[in-house]
Amino acid sequence: MKKLIVFLALVPSIIFSQQDLLQDLEIDDSEAFESAAFKGLKIVNFESTKMVSQKELYFVVSHRFGTIKTGIDDFFGLDQAVTRLNLIYGITDGINLGISRSSFQKTYEGSLKLRLLRQKEGASPLTLVLFNSVLINTALDDISLPGLEFKHRVGYAVSALISRKLNNDLSLQLTPTFFHDNLVSLEEQDNSQFALGIGGRHKLTKRWSLNLDYGWHLNRADNSPFKNALSIGFDLETGGHVFQLHFTNAQPMNTNYFLGQATGDWGDGDIFFGFNLSRVF
Repeated sequence: MKKLIVFLALVPSIIFSQQDLLQDLEIDDSEAFESAAFKGLKIVNFESTKMVSQKELYFVVSHRFGTIKTGIDDFFGLDQAVTRLNLIYGITDGINLGISRSSFQKTYEGSLKLRLLRQKEGASPLTLVLFNSVLINTALDDISLPGLEFKHRVGYAVSALISRKLNNDLSLQLTPTFFHDNLVSLEEQDNSQFALGIGGRHKLTKRWSLNLDYGWHLNRADNSPFKNALSIGFDLETGGHVFQLHFTNAQPMNTNYFLGQATGDWGDGDIFFGFNLSRVF
């Protein structure tokens, strides 16, 4: 656990060596920055470039039900829900810390989100945010896995979130991602894995938008049963809050899992319905 704490503490200094990092990330509200490319903290599966404002605390409850393919016997997946509880705090407008617990693999995760650039006419054409996470899989059993050590429970991920708001209705994002699991289910699968996320948001009405993201896994083992994650969602803005509904072929919600362990197949109707509810304090 000491190693995990040290790793989380060192992530910002590993990425940056400049002493004025906090100063660079502070946002002057008087400057004419482009409004947020995305209204939700996530596009669907992938993190978006939206940040939690300074001194705000978001409590996000996420549900991802079982496959709708089971039909009425399993009430279209509602009997097999995965739940994730996530707290995100804005240290500044450009630095967010998060901690979550997911029922999938009984996973705990700590995250750090840093905004480096913000889209502004005449200055930066893009918004750039780094997202870093460390997770602990507490469901692993040393009875079925002899020799299991704490390090085998740990995984981590680093993503660069690169977005541009093209106009009032359309925003796009690229998300190159590196993730590493100290224990993988297939011997042929590399522990270190790479993916490219592609996502976007199109505003349909004043309150509704259509969101889509896709995770292209770049070094998946040839014999892997897992799929690339494809997700479609709808955002509903209600009084400053965003309610997200989505359909996806990946039931887990942590980066390592939806990129590395998506099991559904859209062609077979093997997809999962879910939603995110958030409360701001």
